[in-house]
Amino acid sequence: MLIDDFGGRIASLWSELRPSTRGLVERALQETPGNPPAPRHFHYDARADIELSRFLAALDAEERNDLKSIADTCAAVLLEKTESAEVFTQLVRRAKSERDYRRIDMLADALTSRFPPSEICELARSEDVVVRELANEALARCPISVLTELLTDPVDAEIARAALRRQVVEYGSEEARQIVNVLDQTEDF
Repeated sequence: MLIDDFGGRIASLWSELRPSTRGLVERALQETPGNPPAPRHFHYDARADIELSRFLAALDAEERNDLKSIADTCAAVLLEKTESAEVFTQLVRRAKSERDYRRIDMLADALTSRFPPSEICELARSEDVVVRELANEALARCPISVLTELLTDPVDAEIARAALRRQVVEYGSEEARQIVNVLDQTEDF
């Protein structure tokens, strides 16, 4: 891949990526559709998330067909590893604009399996309706013990309470009902 062929701005952003971040994209680009991808063993790297997120935004802004496969690969790498609310939002918006509902489902799965509860709460406060609903659904499926821990956080408590209420209404959880009743009673005092 000769990134210089894609213009000065893209080449400049590419050169600013750390070698480890570039390597993630290069390895993903070398995978062929017929061969299953090699397992990728890497630790979460918030800096790579930021770098790839910026690079993806630049690729998408170019709106060039010859950059689409690189942008899609970059998005796939981010989907596979991100734990960032901001990157998750970017990926959901991208999938929504492309009407890629399969990818939105994959993002929802990643949300419930990989993201810490505090990040999911941040997403539940998103202005983007799809992001907010995905986060609220993930929280409604969280174990009650996770939600009760969030009740002690002044920023996330209201989101956790709403998730507990949703568990009562949608799933008939008696344990959640008891917690909500106690919360409502303490609020009255």
